[in-house]
Amino acid sequence: MRSPLDDRADPGSPSNGGITYAPHSAKSGVDVDSQLRLFIDSVKDYAILTLDLEGRIISWNAGAERIKGYKSEEILGQHFSRFYRPEDVAAGKPQAELELVAREGRFEEEGWRVRKDGSLFWANVVMTALRDAEGVLQGYAKVTRDFTERKLAQEQLQQSDERFRLLVEHIQDYAIYMLDVDGKVSTWNAGAERIKNYRAEEVIGQYFGRFYPPEDVANGKPQRALEIAAREGRFEEEAWRIRKDGTRFWASVIITALHDTTGTLRGFAKVTRDFTQRKQTQERRELEMLRDAVRARDEFLSVASHELKTPLTPLQLKLTAILRIVENNPAATLPVERLVRDLDVARRQVRKLADLIEDLLDVSRISMGQLRLNRGPTDFAALAREVVLRYAPQAAQVGCTVTLEAPDPVTGHWDRPRLEQVLTNLLTNALKYGAGKPIHIRVRMDSGLAILVVKDEGIGIAQEEQPRVFERFVRAVSERNYGGLGLGLFITQQIVEAHGGIVQVRSLPGEGATFTVMLPLHLVELNER
Repeated sequence: MRSPLDDRADPGSPSNGGITYAPHSAKSGVDVDSQLRLFIDSVKDYAILTLDLEGRIISWNAGAERIKGYKSEEILGQHFSRFYRPEDVAAGKPQAELELVAREGRFEEEGWRVRKDGSLFWANVVMTALRDAEGVLQGYAKVTRDFTERKLAQEQLQQSDERFRLLVEHIQDYAIYMLDVDGKVSTWNAGAERIKNYRAEEVIGQYFGRFYPPEDVANGKPQRALEIAAREGRFEEEAWRIRKDGTRFWASVIITALHDTTGTLRGFAKVTRDFTQRKQTQERRELEMLRDAVRARDEFLSVASHELKTPLTPLQLKLTAILRIVENNPAATLPVERLVRDLDVARRQVRKLADLIEDLLDVSRISMGQLRLNRGPTDFAALAREVVLRYAPQAAQVGCTVTLEAPDPVTGHWDRPRLEQVLTNLLTNALKYGAGKPIHIRVRMDSGLAILVVKDEGIGIAQEEQPRVFERFVRAVSERNYGGLGLGLFITQQIVEAHGGIVQVRSLPGEGATFTVMLPLHLVELNER
């Protein structure tokens, strides 16, 4: 490879633009000039070539062959303008670049260049004037890099940025805009115009505090939001905001701090959604729930008053009758059998009152998370036999035949009084709604679970009411025809779930209802509540 570098000055003198060469070191025996030529020839990522004063190519390295596609024998002596597009040649661009380099010593640009096969590549070009020791121009050095991939990546990024910008600008459901570090609006999209009613020219450059209610501005809320976003990276809230016409809307707001690569705060991105309709729907729903709660409370108070009075009336009558008997008869002639009968009625009514009060206390305990279990070994089958025997008189009174299938012990680690409460609630529920019809109870083991099934053949439960029967104060029938506070099934479910079990109901109107309880035999204390 020969170039103006070969016409250098004496060894050790400056030449070629002030570069000092030491072509041979006596101490090392190394030919520096040969090494330099070998290095340039071996570079493959850079096209390194030299031009004479007219712009003809006089040296060519491996990188130039790889990037531009020409072998050295094809290109040496040719004018470098063949690497330019026809329109650039016609415009005199190659010659203009040589004149600029001759005048200023250096020229750099990025632009399209042409390979041997006619394809274009994006080139980073640096041209340098080569002068001898006296400053006389000897030619030009030209270094070219192929930046096509980087150019395409940049264009793709720009296209992506443009698409994203167009997307943001045209989004209608979100107000998306930017704030500078002082909180002034710097961009504005179509969604912001739709939601806040300002056009871009009306709001860009304005402090974003104008979107806040006056009381929030007076309290410094906008600035605090920016401070939180700057400190924590993000600020989010739902609150009232102001449109251009002064009307308020319920806004979901997210402010994100924008930092550059050095960590310097450059501004904020702000996204706002109009949730007014959702807010109104939520408020209507909450109002309806409040009304339902008030209605349920009033109904409960009415039913509770009735239920509490029901045992009080016969209790009062029996106690009055007993008092009259005692007052009107000497001790020796008291009718003992009648006294025993009346006192037994009074005792049952007192028990009924106590049960009602205990149910209310249980609801209170459950609401406060204070339902506690005192576990111990319990035979579920034996407990079922006791409960059925106890309620035999009541079953006979309402015309129900109760059959119990519990042939084998079913022993687990449970709270016996609470389990008795479950059995009692389900049996009395069946007696109430299945009066005059048979009731079937079964206790068994299956797959490591204790299974209790209580089936009646009474009025049944409508399909739409079944999910609600375990709610407090809920009954699937009118309280005019059936008494009770609507607490038994709620308490039953809470007790069963506290034991780690489940209770289910299956029913068809007019065909009765079947309640099934499934309990694990043991449960670790951590799962108790």
